[in-house]
Amino acid sequence: MPDYRVIADRIAADIAAGRLKPGDRLPPQRRFARRHGIAGSTAARVYGELVRRGVAVGEVGRGTFVRAARPPDEPALAEPGGARVDLELNFCVLPDQPALLAPGLDRLVRDGLGDALTPIGVRGTAEARDAVARMSARGGWAPDPRRILFTGNGRQAIAAAVSALVPVGGRLGVEAVTYPVVKAIATRLGVTLVPLPVDDAGVLPRAIRAADVRVVYLQPTLHNPLGTTMPERRRAELADTVRELDVQVVEDGIYAFLGPDLPPLAPERTTVVDSLSKRLAPGLTVGFAVPPEHLVDRVAAAARSGGWAAGHFAIAAATGWLTDGTVQSIVDRKRALALERQQLVRDRLAGFDIRGDPGSYHCWWRLPERWRAETFVAAAGRRGIAVTPAAAFAVVPGHAPNAVRLALASAPTPTLTAALDVLAALAAGSPEDEPVD
Repeated sequence: MPDYRVIADRIAADIAAGRLKPGDRLPPQRRFARRHGIAGSTAARVYGELVRRGVAVGEVGRGTFVRAARPPDEPALAEPGGARVDLELNFCVLPDQPALLAPGLDRLVRDGLGDALTPIGVRGTAEARDAVARMSARGGWAPDPRRILFTGNGRQAIAAAVSALVPVGGRLGVEAVTYPVVKAIATRLGVTLVPLPVDDAGVLPRAIRAADVRVVYLQPTLHNPLGTTMPERRRAELADTVRELDVQVVEDGIYAFLGPDLPPLAPERTTVVDSLSKRLAPGLTVGFAVPPEHLVDRVAAAARSGGWAAGHFAIAAATGWLTDGTVQSIVDRKRALALERQQLVRDRLAGFDIRGDPGSYHCWWRLPERWRAETFVAAAGRRGIAVTPAAAFAVVPGHAPNAVRLALASAPTPTLTAALDVLAALAAGSPEDEPVD
């Protein structure tokens, strides 16, 4: 009986020669074993070896497929400098935004640069806390300024909250598809992620009951990647559940400024994390964490020990932009732009299964059955368009939906329009029409 690696070599050779194309489904393992006269356990090792080599991918409930090859870098759309059309990352900077922000920096340099160059703690200044409290108020909830802590960005705010609430070796409940950075943070902190099943309304309350966790990380408003907002009834059910089970919540509000005016799930046991990265720009940001009163010192200590505190200059600049109305002016325009982008998606991808809040900067595309997400991403890449497969957001490998996320903020509107037309034509076609790489 040949070694399983010899059989894997043969399959890999068929893939390299194009006899098996990207997206082709390999036979079920039992059938493969009978065809090759090998044991079922050997067939499993063959498939595992193909996955290890990166030429196949296994998906729970769907089977094992030939992996799509890495797409070439040449774009099909006319982009300055040969850049790809980026529908992966949401970096929205308005064309005139530098001019809008410049007066605040000029004022800071003129009036307060001396103070801004000195060290500052995670609690910032009283003026900064008041400004963030006014900005963060929503749905009748107004945070106590004394509880506001400052970090370098939103990712650091998440890391500080998780580090404070979940011990090394502990468990953190998260939506089954979630913000990918949370997976990296958990790995760094030695925290085990527990996937919580979701439906169209968000996390299922019974999932938290079954998970046996003391802390959950959730995105109730404009979920990334799903782009959805949890309805009020589900919010109330989850609030009752976490109160009954004594579960702490880390609520990611990074995109909440674009969504409906809703308060945190259960404010007395929720640490809200937020930042200015989406409101302003990733290069001009400060992160915030607003823990319940009894957890402020713990989260503050985690931010200090992790080296996640914000710099004084960044806090001073943010305070100026918040108090003089610059942030609100930019936010109003970004909200309008998000609504326009979502409508554009609905128009250009009409007839496809697109999910997302009307105010979100991203949407979730459940692909036609003939397409697998990975194959579609590779085909889009050949056309110069970068989109993100659901696997990037799945907590458990192989359990990703057959979907992609489209980020709508970065590309100029004409470029986005052209890219959506290309993707619509691609999805209407067949993977069989794609060239073999």
